[in-house]
Amino acid sequence: MRLISRLCAGLRFGQMRRTNARLCFMLPALLLAAVPSSLGAAARPDNSATGMAMEPTEIVWRMVAQNETRAHELKYYTSRRHYHLEFHGLGRSIAADMHVQATYIAGEGKSFQVIDESGSHLLLDHVLKRLLETEREDSLQRSSALTPFNYNFTFDSETKENGRLLYVFSVEPKVKNKLLYRGRVWIDAEDYAVVRVEAQPAENLSFWIKKTEIHHVYGKCGEFWLPETNRSESKVRLGGSAVLTIDYGTYHFEEPRGTAQAVATELAVQKPLPGVR
Repeated sequence: MRLISRLCAGLRFGQMRRTNARLCFMLPALLLAAVPSSLGAAARPDNSATGMAMEPTEIVWRMVAQNETRAHELKYYTSRRHYHLEFHGLGRSIAADMHVQATYIAGEGKSFQVIDESGSHLLLDHVLKRLLETEREDSLQRSSALTPFNYNFTFDSETKENGRLLYVFSVEPKVKNKLLYRGRVWIDAEDYAVVRVEAQPAENLSFWIKKTEIHHVYGKCGEFWLPETNRSESKVRLGGSAVLTIDYGTYHFEEPRGTAQAVATELAVQKPLPGVR
């Protein structure tokens, strides 16, 4: 739990109070709560398969195939995100906000530029900026992808939302990875893309956390399904809660001339985010 040690070491406000000591064990659980495990690409419609004429296993593998399609077809995007984090409990209330420019380049992963920030430096430096670093690293490794290699899938039901048929699956991790979760996913029957995730972390990273609920929603942007909103709430064992919300903003797919080379150069010499060690 190296992250916990770093967070505890950063809590130096004269003398460390007992509430701060407990808080430093609570916050890292939020790091995995907001890192999306799947970015689904839109499939070309297949009118030959309707309803459950298709086996659940085939639905899952079609979803996986479309994630691979995304890796080849989605070359570039930018969006401006808004992060808001609140903690109430243990005798205190603190909050933080951060606007971030996110850039994705195929083959290079994601990079982030903090536009502005306000509120608690504890939350900014030791939670939100670490969250960005975790997502950046996972965008290169793709170790938490929603695939049968990482998860067991169990078909639950069909449902309709906004006129679209969705397949609902329960998922359980089959490998150890701090970014995996257990819960339910909704897969669009036409595009074979994940449209919603409601889950809990597969492992509780802290004794102080009683329960964490993750609600992640994807939206269709042109030919792609990309993260739209996230709300993650952690209940503290001794009372109180931490709520993280992310608005992923509007996606822009047109790559300015020379951007790929410029960003690749920037990533090669990129310094760690402030507050991230």
